[in-house]
Amino acid sequence: MPTSKLFEPYKLGPVTLSNRAVMAPLTRNRALAGMVPNPLAVEYYGQRASAGLLVTEASQVSQQGQGYQDTPGIYSKEQVAAWRKVTDRVHERGGHIYIQLWHVGRISHTSLQPNGGAPVAPSAIKAKTKTFVNGTFADVSEPRALTLEEIPGIIESFKRGAANALEAGFDGVEIHGANGYLLDQFAKDGTNKRTDAYGGSIENRAKLMIEVSNEVSAVAGAERTGIRISPVTPANDVSDSNPQPLFDHIVDQLNALKLTYIHVIEGATGGPRDVAPFDYASLRKRFKQTYMANNGYDLALANKMLDSGAADLIAFGKPFISNPDLVERLKAGAPLNEWDKNTFYGGGAKGYTDYPALGKSQAAE
Repeated sequence: MPTSKLFEPYKLGPVTLSNRAVMAPLTRNRALAGMVPNPLAVEYYGQRASAGLLVTEASQVSQQGQGYQDTPGIYSKEQVAAWRKVTDRVHERGGHIYIQLWHVGRISHTSLQPNGGAPVAPSAIKAKTKTFVNGTFADVSEPRALTLEEIPGIIESFKRGAANALEAGFDGVEIHGANGYLLDQFAKDGTNKRTDAYGGSIENRAKLMIEVSNEVSAVAGAERTGIRISPVTPANDVSDSNPQPLFDHIVDQLNALKLTYIHVIEGATGGPRDVAPFDYASLRKRFKQTYMANNGYDLALANKMLDSGAADLIAFGKPFISNPDLVERLKAGAPLNEWDKNTFYGGGAKGYTDYPALGKSQAAE
């Protein structure tokens, strides 16, 4: 069988990953009361510890940052204690794990917000999208624009999340700057109509993402801080009139901070890779550390990107849901388990921890 760079070790900051396959963040809506990670998450992530790096499901940095029911947080002592069990299990199995720090901004519902308040956003523009609350999909609520005085509190919540992540034993943190959530909402002109220091020019719109990255990396260490971006995704009704110069600028700033990686969603999140023209090679060239590529990757495309030097790490999403041993299956050229969409969001062990590993599925046939 031809060799693949995907299975080679890779040095990411202070840790050496056993391979270049990354489990992408995947929202599973299984947290318990108080948005505490479910004990099942210990087994779920532990089963997938053979990935070079696991990035957890997005985890809100405050109650205000929550947008969907039953998503875990990283702002309370109880949440930190529950996540510690997850990181311990992954480390016992020789894996490495980052947590994704999340603030959804306007993609939320009053039923999830402190005192039933309006979700916050750069500008008071309602998204044409739905969220998952009270067991069903519902329109997101009308947001209100954040005041200038509130922005330091947003940055502080990300810093606290990073400190909590280290306390919980994570190897590092990934800032969620993608998919139409708060930092992406500020960066893109379709959602940001502000006229103050955080609106108007590319530099102003990018400011919050860069400030959060700066403060989080000061807490966690730049060598343990990554960020996820999605230059052209239409996810959550987000858009920008000219994404190339915006993201060239953002990546120049992130490079100056020496973050350990950029995690780039190429194309529409979970959709077509060619949804809009964009030069990802420009980002690759501007960023001197690790480039993690994401969106619709299979082994052939992963090999092509790694062999050409277009990427250093490859993130896989849904295949990791149904294949806890995805790396071993790809290595062996074995068939993959199919995923069950009906169990993606919410529920218990079914569709979460019960997908068989290779030896078990063969034995069962």
